[in-house]
Amino acid sequence: MGIWELLLIAVGLSMDAAAVSMSNGMCFHRAGVKEAGRIAGAFGIFQGIMPLIGYYACSFFEREITSLDHWVALILLGFIGGKMIWESHAGHEVSHECVTLSGKLLFMQAIATSIDALAVGVSFVALPYEGGILAAASVICAITFAVSFGAVFLGRRFGGILRNKAELVGGLILVGIGVKIFIEHMLTG
Repeated sequence: MGIWELLLIAVGLSMDAAAVSMSNGMCFHRAGVKEAGRIAGAFGIFQGIMPLIGYYACSFFEREITSLDHWVALILLGFIGGKMIWESHAGHEVSHECVTLSGKLLFMQAIATSIDALAVGVSFVALPYEGGILAAASVICAITFAVSFGAVFLGRRFGGILRNKAELVGGLILVGIGVKIFIEHMLTG
């Protein structure tokens, strides 16, 4: 996997965190740079750690997975992306009741939005990034941080208009990458 595929995966993965960051921005409309940094930092760190966990947990089974790598990527990325697309149209309503953004709530949000990154880490065993897993995790972390940081301020500014669209775009990107990997493998043998 090259840098462009990794960047697209990172952007796709960051969309869940972006959607939650926008929601946080809508609820905590007085959030400034410090609060946006705290939110983005939590999401970025967890999005960077989870692929490492998935990768190293699955590395023990690398030989068995290599023969099925294109199927693994198609199924995992297709499922994750499909879930994001479905969730973007599932009729989520933005709550107008906001709670305090405690450390515990932010931790739970960061875990929930990074589960997909765990599955992507598994797919990196089958189709590794040419720069290595640590570099891939760092890129995912940095992109998620940047996207989440900006999303807090977008949430403050534009409210509920953008929330579901971020999940839709992220899902389409992940499904597209899964299909691309599958087609490339089938065409090249």
